[in-house]
Amino acid sequence: MSNSNHDYDYVIIGSGFGGSVSACRLTEKGYKVAVLEQGRRWTPDKLPKTNWRFWDYLWMPFLAMKGFLSLRLFRHVMILHGNAVGGGSITYAQTLLVPPDSVWRDGNWAGLDDWQGQMPEHYAEAQRMLGVTENKRPAASDAKLLDMAKAAGVEDSFYYTNVGVFFGDDGDEPGAEYPDPYFGGDGPSRRSCIGCGACMVGCRHDAKNTLDKNYLYLAEKRGAEVLAETRVVDVKPLNDKADGSDGYEITTVPAFARFFGKRSTITSQNVIFSASSLGTQALLFDLKDRGSLPNISDDLGKRVRTNSESILGVRYPGTEEDLSRGIAIGSGIYIDEHTHIEAVRYPAGSNLMSGLFTVLTGGRAGPTRIVSWLIAMLKLIVTRPIAGIRAVLPYRWSRETVIFLVMQTIDGHINMRWQRPWYFPFTKKLTTHGDRIPTFIPEANSFTENAAKATGGVGLSTISEIAFNVPMTAHCMGGCAMAESPDRGVIDAQNRVFNYQNLYVVDGSMLSANLGVNPSLTIAALAERAMSFIPANGEHGCSDRLGRELGEVA
Repeated sequence: MSNSNHDYDYVIIGSGFGGSVSACRLTEKGYKVAVLEQGRRWTPDKLPKTNWRFWDYLWMPFLAMKGFLSLRLFRHVMILHGNAVGGGSITYAQTLLVPPDSVWRDGNWAGLDDWQGQMPEHYAEAQRMLGVTENKRPAASDAKLLDMAKAAGVEDSFYYTNVGVFFGDDGDEPGAEYPDPYFGGDGPSRRSCIGCGACMVGCRHDAKNTLDKNYLYLAEKRGAEVLAETRVVDVKPLNDKADGSDGYEITTVPAFARFFGKRSTITSQNVIFSASSLGTQALLFDLKDRGSLPNISDDLGKRVRTNSESILGVRYPGTEEDLSRGIAIGSGIYIDEHTHIEAVRYPAGSNLMSGLFTVLTGGRAGPTRIVSWLIAMLKLIVTRPIAGIRAVLPYRWSRETVIFLVMQTIDGHINMRWQRPWYFPFTKKLTTHGDRIPTFIPEANSFTENAAKATGGVGLSTISEIAFNVPMTAHCMGGCAMAESPDRGVIDAQNRVFNYQNLYVVDGSMLSANLGVNPSLTIAALAERAMSFIPANGEHGCSDRLGRELGEVA
């Protein structure tokens, strides 16, 4: 129900897949909605031409970097995630895959719903909204991956990715402009993909289906207010109603204020946390710790997953082929039942990320791996001196490199806590705890080594594995698990925060299993499901499906 005593019916913190889907569906149902986003609003003309323009690419506000990609190093893992109006969609590789059915039988959400029966309709709607289609710009990197798959005997698993990219009509020139091709004229005009490979540096050609061109665009068109560069610092119940039944007061500051930014407050009957897995966990930990939301479940921060990822690559120093062309992730293979590899690229000239890679290194995880790295580097320099030197230089890196994004469905997790780190005791931060997750995946390393030999390339590992003994992931998930009770989770099966009314979590932190594929589509589909339980403004009761189920029980 709408409440005229509040500034808004719903305030959504974050504008990624959970937040944008929620904003779209809630405005569609007649609610007054505000979306608070700490990142900037990007338009094609403002996006960086290459990621060497790091101040417009990386997100480190305390260093005056106001880009959209954040790199966070923890004791157990290095995490990459996005900050922008449209969340991670501005910098993600728009790969939108449905995970295997087995994921619904794992983790805390197992048994909470007939997932395999209910989720297909929500996936289908998310696919429609995000314009999912098969890659129509296969390029040299994809051909390389197919060659590698043949050498490994897994060519039957090769596929072209399903992606959120507008390719235009067959036979038309890439880059042609079209009126809205998705929403019957309600959406923005678009241009067809030119295959420049710049998806993860930000699409400057209006071809990538970022959230500001679909869900969020339609939400704003229906009246949602998006407040960019706005950071939430407090959320507390109104009128001393500890359970939030009277709504909430939300306090914000300018996201790029150096020290004491001017505080502003708004009120809302409902609040949805959609600030990404890391952002939502950090905010909820802070609110629980300071006493604003003290009854958040103690399960907060537990079972945080990384999709069991590893990032590797093969470089071809001096090649005449341009491996930067195509779309960011154009194809993939499965090297075994658990291990999925995608071919990734950056556009020509965007060589900043080369600093995260070094020569492929085996050995054992831990301090001795540095020795293994020195041996591998020495062997390469001795046997292939020119290729060895060129393999670790930034020059032409994106044109010469096929990056591997490796994901597994095998379960493994860490825990997050809210502590004062030893190196910065002045404030509390997210810190990782628990058993270490695998630093690298031996099967993937073996595939990379053999693929490099078979195709004449040089295998690559990531620096974080060698120097810090941690893997790298772009897919942090979990920490606010769905469960049947607050003893085992933070939210219930309808994304409602335990012990509170009118409080929800709808983002990657709700995921309760390693998906083995890029999680964006699943987050969007689960957000569609969460919003299906909320009645239209002015209506009472539950969603149609939930109402039927309750009627059957009665």
